[in-house]
Amino acid sequence: MFDLETPRLRLRPLATGDVPELAAMLADPEVMRYSLRGVCDEMATRVFLDWCFDCYINHRTGPLALVDKDERNFVGFCGVSPERVKGTAELSLGYRLARRYWGQGLATEAATAVLGHAFEDRRFDSVVAIVEPEHKASLRVAEKVGFERFEASEFHQRPVCLSRMRRSQWQQRSNVVASEAGVD
Repeated sequence: MFDLETPRLRLRPLATGDVPELAAMLADPEVMRYSLRGVCDEMATRVFLDWCFDCYINHRTGPLALVDKDERNFVGFCGVSPERVKGTAELSLGYRLARRYWGQGLATEAATAVLGHAFEDRRFDSVVAIVEPEHKASLRVAEKVGFERFEASEFHQRPVCLSRMRRSQWQQRSNVVASEAGVD
């Protein structure tokens, strides 16, 4: 697997040692408000972790733990993971942060790093973002990292907003951001 870094975060594969903090986060009703699975107990957290390990082994991608670089606290997770959407195998961007880290731009920071890795290093052709329409904060994160033109769709029998980003769109966006920053 791989590790990524941003100015404030270290992204690394989730590990069994993350269970206590991950389970606490996934047990928070506010954090899990828009989750398909709903609030998770420790057993459901371990099932999720096993799925993450399977993603790492079989797809060489998946949710990564977000760790605060200064305090080394568990912040949440973010990654690109396999998902079946409308009967088609897709790669989907997902992120979830412990409540105390909301509103600090960390989801956007992590998602930008994850998408950069997905498109530049792994050379994935496209990634989708699937967000419930009422989840305004998550929609803002997806828009900030470059997803646009969300369409109304259905995912696991729930209404969602769906957007696809292609590698060419990511590269074009990266070039614009670099030129605005004065980087050649």
